[in-house]
Amino acid sequence: MPSAPPGVPAQRIRRASRTAFALHASVLIALLAASSAPTPLYSLYQDQWELSSLTVTVVFSAYALALLASLLTTGALSDHVGRRPVLAGTLTVQALSMVLFTQADGPGLLITARILQGLATGAATTAAGAALLDLEDPARPGRSAVTNSIAPVAGMATGVLAATLLVRFAPAPTLTVYLLLAALFALQAIAVLRTEETARSRPGAWRSLRPHITVPPPARRALLQAGTGIAAVWALGGFYSSLGPALVRLVAPTAPQAAGGMLFFTVTAAAALTVWALRGTAPASAAMAGCCAVLPAAALTLTGIHLGNLPAVFGGAVLAGTAFGAVSQGAVRMMLGPVSEKDRAATLATYYVLSYLSMSLPAVAAGTATELCGLRTTTHAYALTTALLAVAATVALIPALRTTAHTGADADSANTPALATAGKTRTHQPLPRTASGEWPHLEPPLHETVEEWNCARWSASALHGRDSRRDGVLNNL
Repeated sequence: MPSAPPGVPAQRIRRASRTAFALHASVLIALLAASSAPTPLYSLYQDQWELSSLTVTVVFSAYALALLASLLTTGALSDHVGRRPVLAGTLTVQALSMVLFTQADGPGLLITARILQGLATGAATTAAGAALLDLEDPARPGRSAVTNSIAPVAGMATGVLAATLLVRFAPAPTLTVYLLLAALFALQAIAVLRTEETARSRPGAWRSLRPHITVPPPARRALLQAGTGIAAVWALGGFYSSLGPALVRLVAPTAPQAAGGMLFFTVTAAAALTVWALRGTAPASAAMAGCCAVLPAAALTLTGIHLGNLPAVFGGAVLAGTAFGAVSQGAVRMMLGPVSEKDRAATLATYYVLSYLSMSLPAVAAGTATELCGLRTTTHAYALTTALLAVAATVALIPALRTTAHTGADADSANTPALATAGKTRTHQPLPRTASGEWPHLEPPLHETVEEWNCARWSASALHGRDSRRDGVLNNL
């Protein structure tokens, strides 16, 4: 936590830091809520404009592909110009895209609004996520990574639930949903401008806009180990988001219209609860558990289709959400743990690029296959593909689990006073600073987990009273 400059009460600084953290978490939640809000509305659009399943997936994927383009160009921009200007600008664009949704009178304008929304979301998610990491409290290590994992799925769940309720009870839901979101984004843009900047500006902003993917060396191993699992669970998320309402109508044609939106809500709510429940679990173990949950999720969903049993389909959605939350949380912690401050936004951008590629491209393929072969056959093929990806991911994560097991054995044999991290104890010495006064960026020793190594770095920073993330203004207690 930062300490106060002369003349400023320390309690006020702590309160400001907590408020800023909550604000940036709420931005992430709102961004993903807006991304999933159209899901319950797709059935209304299909009835109004006689849209095919392929058109619905194109509308969905327009957002994801625009977000990808934004991540490839603006994903690291906030590392150069600061978090606050990027967030204020993109939240304003988000509000404008919500207004554009209210004017949609056909698929063309709907796709245009989704593209604008995706472009703004790509830049905003990485900036908000990096700001959460900048605001990490050394007394509560790991909170920022967990928040980066739980906020997106909590946002998606909130967006689907709110839109579903508005479809059921509010007048003109295709207007009400977006007007409320537009007002929220406008208020958040104003609030962001009133917060302190959390990142130092540095040269290279224009160069960072060239399309590229940056994977810092410390995160590459984690990406290779968890990448296939990320692809599997985000592909599942894309299926439920774009074709979930159609799947409900296939299994139970007489089910209420709200049931279509509630299927994706079930996935995202289960994911959010899983992220929270596994926050103390080793990242590789969480990711492995999630990959193992993909297979029964696919089997239960297919069983529901064959038997015409809607509860079984919802049971499969619960397991799919569990898999989504476990893999996402484990992967984010594995990738963000070892990276330095200057690479945070770029690392998050890489994670989201892989995630949304996995979410959008299979969804478009599924929409095309549905037109050609029918939803039942498409669902079978989709379930088989995600199951195979999950098996491959399980194999890829085995080395990470072995490393975790080895670390546990080392921790059990330690007999000296230590810092507690994730249920294990290690002895750490304060890290020396470089000549410029910065804390060095070092790789974790082979016998230590990322969490243990980061705890040592955070603790050393706290003990020496220096926080390089505070733009040189505030100091840690």
